[in-house]
Amino acid sequence: MFHTSLNTPATSDGRYALASYGWDEGRTAEFTPHAEQGLLPGRVVRVDRGQCDVVTSAGVIRADTEFVVPRDPMKIVCTGDWVAVDPEGDDPRYVRTLLPRRTAFVRSTSSKRSEGQILAANVDHAIIAVSLAVELDLGRVERFLALAWESGAQPVVVLTKADLVPDPVTLAHLVQDVETSAPGVPVLTVSAMAGDGLDVLVGLVRSGTSVLLGQSGAGKSTLANALVGEDVMDVRAARDIDGKGRHTTTTRNLLALPGGGVLIDTPGLRGVGLFDAGTGVGQVFSEIEELAKGCRFADCGHESEPGCAVCLAVETGELPVRRLESYRKLMRENQWIVAKTDARLRSEIKKDWKKKGAEGKAAMEAKRGRWR
Repeated sequence: MFHTSLNTPATSDGRYALASYGWDEGRTAEFTPHAEQGLLPGRVVRVDRGQCDVVTSAGVIRADTEFVVPRDPMKIVCTGDWVAVDPEGDDPRYVRTLLPRRTAFVRSTSSKRSEGQILAANVDHAIIAVSLAVELDLGRVERFLALAWESGAQPVVVLTKADLVPDPVTLAHLVQDVETSAPGVPVLTVSAMAGDGLDVLVGLVRSGTSVLLGQSGAGKSTLANALVGEDVMDVRAARDIDGKGRHTTTTRNLLALPGGGVLIDTPGLRGVGLFDAGTGVGQVFSEIEELAKGCRFADCGHESEPGCAVCLAVETGELPVRRLESYRKLMRENQWIVAKTDARLRSEIKKDWKKKGAEGKAAMEAKRGRWR
């Protein structure tokens, strides 16, 4: 359950300060034409069944998204979006338009149409929660990181439930394993229950917008409550048998943090499919991309080609075999989804051409009928 009213900061006159939610001069300039139409700016804090909760200067309102439902799923209203809504007094109230997104965290859907799904919009930090209550899945961490880098946000890996690893040596090894898989990314250990490690994370999320991502049972809701300072998200224990959670969070919710900044909490993700994330994959495996510059052939596939600097690094132990295998897997998956998406776009363009051709033919036949 999500309690909107519990974490909505107001100004001294009882009105709501949009600056607390990330409004800035750039947004003011973008909104100027909508302001001239009498519309109000606001940020989407929750989307549910075609309607959304929007925080505006006058408070949190419920608005219908009927007028901004596009055919492209990448353009639907999402938590974190800045929007223009009907002014006070209108009933019902509608979202009239979306302001341009600066960043967006996108994964591929499980549909056969290879569409993307936006999980959060206008995000500055992507916090990837990984539970230490279960065995580390470094491949999944790398997958999350690829999407995070591709989104335009700065990724952060948070190893939760650190109190379940009391041995400092073991904990240090786990952190080192994740750091090897996350070059250039902060890796933090946190125990939300004990309060350990939260100060560093609080300092990081104090400005901008952060999105909290991870599997069910990773402790995201507990972490969200700790950052907000009150129980705004329901929490249930993970199953002892496998450490998996029970999807206590069912919608994506934007929460204002007491020290500044906002946090988007998301439901647990079972599947994390790549969606046109080639740049993100390259960022996650930056050491492989760097080694590849020394390959004899520019189009080296790093399999068995002569003069492959990447394969040589594996042979000498400089590059772990697991990293190369993971890189190959994610690159293949991304190439497949891009090819599939391109095929879908080509198909849609061809359908559009046929439709316009049929319309043109019908118009010409009509003209000929008038000439006779």
